[in-house]
Amino acid sequence: MAEKRKVWHWIVLAILSLIWGTSYILMKKGLESFSSLQVGALRVTITFVCLLPVALKNLPKLNKGNILSLIIIGLTGSVIPAFLFPLAETKISSSLTGMLNSLSPVFTLVLGIAIYKRKSIHTQIAGVFLGLIGAAGLMYTGSFTFNLWGLLVVLATFLSGFSSNEVSKVKGLNGIQITALAFFVTSPLAIVYLLFSDMSAPLHTVNWIRNLCFIAILAILGSAIALAIYYVLIRDTSPVFGSTVTYFIPIVATLWGFADNEHFSSSMLISVTFIFAGVFIINRPDFFKKKKAITDEQI
Repeated sequence: MAEKRKVWHWIVLAILSLIWGTSYILMKKGLESFSSLQVGALRVTITFVCLLPVALKNLPKLNKGNILSLIIIGLTGSVIPAFLFPLAETKISSSLTGMLNSLSPVFTLVLGIAIYKRKSIHTQIAGVFLGLIGAAGLMYTGSFTFNLWGLLVVLATFLSGFSSNEVSKVKGLNGIQITALAFFVTSPLAIVYLLFSDMSAPLHTVNWIRNLCFIAILAILGSAIALAIYYVLIRDTSPVFGSTVTYFIPIVATLWGFADNEHFSSSMLISVTFIFAGVFIINRPDFFKKKKAITDEQI
């Protein structure tokens, strides 16, 4: 039986969709001045600074019972994807990146079954295959060749599946505490890189201040705030429901792509529809059973 969702669950999904759907165009603008690794390191470092007061206040709650989970959440849900997404966007469009990110619920389910021992039914597995077919279609460039840079986004969504599942295991911490402590224990990797990174070239580009501000917005809204409310949502619902935010992220990302004159084809629409169908089946595995039951009653 499907769980009843509250109004605020859907409001949070809508807010997250707007924030994360916009994040891809912000990365693209940041790349106009900074390298992909610098964009990732700046995003993580700025987020770390924003959350540091919260992390320090809750440092006594960091213990051997939750530190491993927080490291997993920080690395797979934030730090590593923060580098993978801009690296991918050096070769593929921001809208395509947003579309591929819609695979998140697929990997959340797969990892939930394989690693976290969550239950599933056969129709959900069919949804996984539909999602993967859609992703392959998005990366297909013709003549049986694929844009393999899209695999970086696929890897990021795969890693986020670990993070989404791991959040539900953490006890005694709310969403903002999980986010702050996860960044506290994992951000030093990015900070060290940033300290030794050569910033002379980026600081001589046109509009570098503006582009740095875009990265700051990305960090504050897309990481610090969005992740905190996302983890609250997961803990009040489920990892798979929380990951359905990716239904709407591609729509926002595509609209920003149109505004920035990015290419969008009918084949991309077909492919992302496959992903949406797969995600729908994953979240509504009893949908077809209900339809069949209604038909049988009518007969």
